[in-house]
This record gives sequence, structure tokens and C-alpha cells, in this order.
Amino acid sequence: MNKKEISEIKKQFTPSHCAITRICGCYVDGEKEKKTQIQERFLTLPEEEMFKYFDIFRKTLSGTLGKNLVNMEFPAESEDYGGTQAFLMSLKESQLSDPNLLNEFYDKVITSYDYGENYLILLIHSAYDIPGKSTDGLEMEDASDEVYEHILCAICPVKLSKPGLSYQAELNEFHDRIRDWIVEMPEIGFLFPAFNDRSTDIHNILYYTKNAEDLRSGFVDEVLGCVLPMTAKNQKEIFHTLIEDTLGTDCSFDAVKNIHDSLYDIIEEKKEEPDPVLFDKTDIKNLLANSGVETEKLENFEKSYEETTVSPAPMMASNIANTRKFEVKTPDVTIQVNPGRSDLVETKIIDGRPCLVIAINDAVEVNGIPVRIPLPETEASDDNEKEDF
Repeated sequence: MNKKEISEIKKQFTPSHCAITRICGCYVDGEKEKKTQIQERFLTLPEEEMFKYFDIFRKTLSGTLGKNLVNMEFPAESEDYGGTQAFLMSLKESQLSDPNLLNEFYDKVITSYDYGENYLILLIHSAYDIPGKSTDGLEMEDASDEVYEHILCAICPVKLSKPGLSYQAELNEFHDRIRDWIVEMPEIGFLFPAFNDRSTDIHNILYYTKNAEDLRSGFVDEVLGCVLPMTAKNQKEIFHTLIEDTLGTDCSFDAVKNIHDSLYDIIEEKKEEPDPVLFDKTDIKNLLANSGVETEKLENFEKSYEETTVSPAPMMASNIANTRKFEVKTPDVTIQVNPGRSDLVETKIIDGRPCLVIAINDAVEVNGIPVRIPLPETEASDDNEKEDF
């Protein structure tokens, strides 16, 4: 799923576009015991509660694509009878009305979700009447030819509110506040089936994790049965290793800056496209070649890629590139530059010492104080001559 498709589904979680038919849940304590369950028609809930649930469901489809939101494909065997995808299909087709299937799902989560405190498992069933779109992208409500029927799961910590004093209006006094058990925003969740090309895709799922570096492998394996992708951090580390191995002793400042510039240009060129920019083995090799890496060095890349990359899955450009800054770091100094202005930084030998040189074109501040930068002697003398004249 891409950003536009995710945004389209999130629109359901408002009163005017709500397509949710049923909500179910199971409250689990820190001992993995079921405390209570809910199973209701969503539109019968009080309006105040509906808005609180909308916040949770929107959060389950929020974050950075490729980091917090991960597209995953089901292995073919999971779609056979008894497989994880087949079970999720049964759950969806039951419209969350089969208590046996619900209990089986809750048991799967409780067994695989490693969390030592109280939490709430939420499930909703929704039937979204996909509006058609005209050639200019405008929605046509009366031109729908498909209903996207899906379930969404959110697993939320339940924690005691903080202690404190509260004002009690009936007594006109302040007293110790009663501590309540509060449902917090989800730690993990998923949308099934995926909504790809604005249509139902039963072979894929969209997975959410609050912590992009902890994908909860036990849950993904047991409940979803999908192949766990590399985290964003893993992708960046592997990309850096590929560069270091490929360049070897020629891993210079200019060589790495050239790769950064090429990668940044590609991301900028495609930033308006809804689909994430992906780099497979060929794309990375072409990136290095276009950045000036010599052909002989690219032979090192082939070897390093085979040794370093466990999965052939492509990497996301936003995961392997720093799109917010171009950073140069030494043990004592860190320089951060606008990612599109790496040209402002260069290396020079000054008085026999290698130095980082930063071109100054605008105003300069030190600790928030505007400072004046002395002009070179040649420019200063030119100014004096103009004044004398």
C-alpha cells in the first residue's frame, strides 16, 4: 500500500465516512489472563466512545511507510487450510460474529505477544464501498463497483493514569484523583487484506509497529505468518556496509558525498509519487556507478551484496538515505547541512592539515547571536579603495 491508499482508508475513521460494522475486543492482564470481552455493533456506541476509537484506529495506520507501516506478503503455504492467511480470511468473512474464531484469535495473540502488562486487543470489521474516480482523480460516489471488506487489529497498552490532585466541583475542593485504567495508543496492529491499487489484495497485509526497530517477531510469525522484513535500521546498516566494502581504501569524503547527492536527487525527483522509492541489487549498483564508482570497484559490490544481504527484498530509499540532513562527524565536531546543499562542505589541506571547509553565503549565528565574519584581505582592500575614491 502507498500513502494515498493508506490515507483513503483512514478517512473511514470519521463520523461522516464511517464504514465500520462491528467492534470486538479482549482485555488481557499482565498474567496473560482474559479479563473481559466486548462484541458490539460499532454504530450503536455512544458518540464520545466512537471518537476515542477513531483516534486508535487512525494511529494504527499512521507513521512512516517502511518504518512504522510495513507491507508484508503471505507465503503461499499460509493460504492453505490451517494457514495464518486462511485463518484471517475466515475471521474477516465471519464479520467478527463467530465467538469461537474470535477466541482462537485472542489466544493466538496472547500466546505470541510478549508484553508483561495489561493490554486490550481490538478488532473491527469494515465494509468500504470504494468510490470510482474520474480521469482527473475526483471521487464519484455513485460509480462504485467494489466493496473493500477488511478487518483491522490494534493492540493497546492499558495503564493506570498518573496520580495527582483533582478539583471536585460539587465540594469546591481539591482531593486525591481517582486513578483509572486508561487505554493508550496501539503498540502494534495490522490491516487485512491490504488495499493495493485501490482494491482488495488478500495476498498482502499492512503491519503497524510503534517502535520501528522492534517488529515483534513472535507476533508476526505466529499470528500473521509473514516473512519478517528488515527493519529500517538494518537496511541502513547493510547499505553502509555495501558502500564501505565496495569502495575499500577509496572510501573518501568526496566519494561518499557523490553517492549521497545521487541518492538525494533520485528521492527528490520522485517525491510526489505515492509509491515509496525502492532499491534492489541492480538499483544500488547503478547508483554507485552513476556516482563515479569505478568498474573494478563494482566487482567488490557483487561479492559484498551476496555476503551481506540475507534477504533479496528491496530497500526503501527513505531508510537508507538521510533525507533531513547531510551530516559530517568527527570525535569532537558534528556538522549538519541541508541535504540538498552538500556542496557547501569540502575538504582541503590547510597548513599541512586536512580540514573541513564550510562555505558561508548567508548570515551566521553563534549560540543564537548574529556574528560578523571577517572578509578576505583582498575583498577588504577593494572596499577601502572604493571608499577612498
